[in-house]
Amino acid sequence: MRRHPETTSEPGTTPPAPEGVDGHTLVAQALTVGYGPRSVLDEVDLALRRGEVTALIGPNGSGKSTLLRAMVRLLAPTGGGVLLDGRAIHELSTREVARRMAALPQQPEIPAGLTVAELVEQGRYPHRGPLRTFGVQDRAAVDRALEETGMTPFATRPLDELSGGERQRAWIALALAQDTPILLLDEPTTFLDLGHQFEVLELIGRLRARNGLTVVLVLHDVNQAARHADRIVALDQGVIVADGPPAQVVTEELLHDVFRVHAEVDIDPHGIPHATPTRWAGYRPLDER
Repeated sequence: MRRHPETTSEPGTTPPAPEGVDGHTLVAQALTVGYGPRSVLDEVDLALRRGEVTALIGPNGSGKSTLLRAMVRLLAPTGGGVLLDGRAIHELSTREVARRMAALPQQPEIPAGLTVAELVEQGRYPHRGPLRTFGVQDRAAVDRALEETGMTPFATRPLDELSGGERQRAWIALALAQDTPILLLDEPTTFLDLGHQFEVLELIGRLRARNGLTVVLVLHDVNQAARHADRIVALDQGVIVADGPPAQVVTEELLHDVFRVHAEVDIDPHGIPHATPTRWAGYRPLDER
C-alpha cells in the first residue's frame, strides 16, 4: 500500500505545485492537520482532476472528513497546504473561495422557518456580496438549481417539512446555485434510507455529467463508492493507502488491512467491484497501530 514520501515543508506553508497539476483543480500538498497534540492527517498529497467524482473512504477516525474540511479551509493545517486554481487557498478571500467551490457539511443546520427557495438563494451571496440586490442572473441561477435537483415543486415549502432525501436535494441545490466548478460533500447519504441514498448519489452523478463538475464525496459504504465514483481514495490512520479506479482500490487485501473485515470481492460485467463482508478480522496488530 502506498505511503507518502518525506517532505520538509514548514507548518502553514504551501510547497510548489507539482509538475503537471492543472490550475483548475483543488490540490492538497503534504497536508498535515492535528487537533492539539494529536495528528489526524500526516503529509497527505491529493490532486483532484476536473470532471471526476472522487470518493474518500476509510474507517472511522481515518481522516476523511478532516481532509475534506481542510481542503475547504474550515481547518487550518499544521503543515503543508492547499492550492485552489494554482494559488495557496489561505491567500484567497472567503468570497473568492466560495465562487470556486461549494461544500456541504455532514449535518447542515436547518434555519428555522426557511423555505427551500430562500435557502437556495443564499448560494448567490458570493456573487452578490452584502450590498448588491438580487438580480436577473441570480434568479436564473436559483431557478436552474431548483429544476436540476427536482426541487421546483418544493420551492415554497419550509425545510423542516421535507423528508431527508428532499432536504438533501435542497442543500445540493444551494451548492449548485453557488455556480462553482468544484463540489465537496461530507457523507451526503448519512441518515438516509437506501432508496434516498441512491436518489442523492444518482443526482450527483447526473449533475456531474451535465455540468462538468469536479465532485468529492466522503462515503462510508464502499460499494456505493465503487458504483458512483470514478476514483476512490482510501485513508487509514491519517494517510492515503490506496488511490485509483474502484477495481484497483476495492480489494480483499484492503478491506482486511484497512477495515478489518474478511470479504469476497466480485467484479461485475461493467468492471465495478462489489464487496461482500463475511466476518470481522479482529483488532489491528499492535505493531501496525
